[in-house]
Amino acid sequence: MIDLVAAAMDAITRRLNGPTGLATTLLLLTIIVSAVVVFLRSDEPKTLSGLARFMVPVDTLTHASARADFLFWVSRKSLMLLVALPTGASITIACGYASHAALAFVFGDAGHISSDQTVATSVFFTITMLLAYDASYYLYHNLQHRIPVLWELHKVHHSAEVMVGTTKDRIHPIDDVMNRVWDGLITGPVYGFWLFFAFDPVELTILGINVYVLRNIIMMDFVRHTHLKISFGPLVNQVILCPHYHQLHHSTNPKHFDKNFGLMLSIWDRMFGTLYVPKPNESFSFGLGSESKEYQSTFGLYVLPLRKIGRLLRLGPADAPPSAVPVQVGTAQLGITSRHRDHVA
Repeated sequence: MIDLVAAAMDAITRRLNGPTGLATTLLLLTIIVSAVVVFLRSDEPKTLSGLARFMVPVDTLTHASARADFLFWVSRKSLMLLVALPTGASITIACGYASHAALAFVFGDAGHISSDQTVATSVFFTITMLLAYDASYYLYHNLQHRIPVLWELHKVHHSAEVMVGTTKDRIHPIDDVMNRVWDGLITGPVYGFWLFFAFDPVELTILGINVYVLRNIIMMDFVRHTHLKISFGPLVNQVILCPHYHQLHHSTNPKHFDKNFGLMLSIWDRMFGTLYVPKPNESFSFGLGSESKEYQSTFGLYVLPLRKIGRLLRLGPADAPPSAVPVQVGTAQLGITSRHRDHVA
């Protein structure tokens, strides 16, 4: 037993000493610095105990929504490793090689092209893949709010009544898999293009940290699903979607509905007219109104969306406006509408 514990501790130590440890350290620093910055701007008593209460809000962490978040996060992690991650990677690679084959059919064998990968090639490849992923996320997220079946799955994420960091992973596994398949269909051709012209390009790592992990740290994916209202300032906010902008996306205020869909970049929201700039330090209430209560258990988060989708497929969206564009799905006709709001107070 002692040997097993020692082996486990050794594995954890080795993991934390490598790039994963550096990424974890950077993540913790962003959380701590964000908390201190927001605390210093708040009306809370400027004491260590006040800072502790602000960083660890007991009422928030003991909320039913927070408990559901934590339990859902633990169970969902194993499903991510077994299903979602392999699916996304395989779809991207398959689409990449299909695109490569199509280019080879049109332009002939690419064997005459140099296989040397320069630093510039790696940089441009990484930038284009990040842009493709970001655009893909924006498009899919927009559809989640407009197609009733996708919205029923996406309600899991929006049902959180408090934001506790792990809320970022409050995503139904089926929704996660579908999102990754979509990403593969969008980013695969970009990968195929580079595969044809640069053979087997490799994305950059910075100090051994995967570029996508670094992206999540830079855009503060954890922080933006907390109570910490962080803005990057008017200039940076023109390009990067700050945490406060995303917190507005979860707001129950009707004027905030279907705004700020972006992942890392705010340019897509600006381009398509879905950007909404919050007032400085503006507070929001979160959730789906009274409907949120149905989702505050692990069972509800996994099963309730499937039940509602089944009812939707049988009966159709009762609340779809007459102007909805019909989409045929099996024997059910589903309307593409703006996000359903009848349940939101």
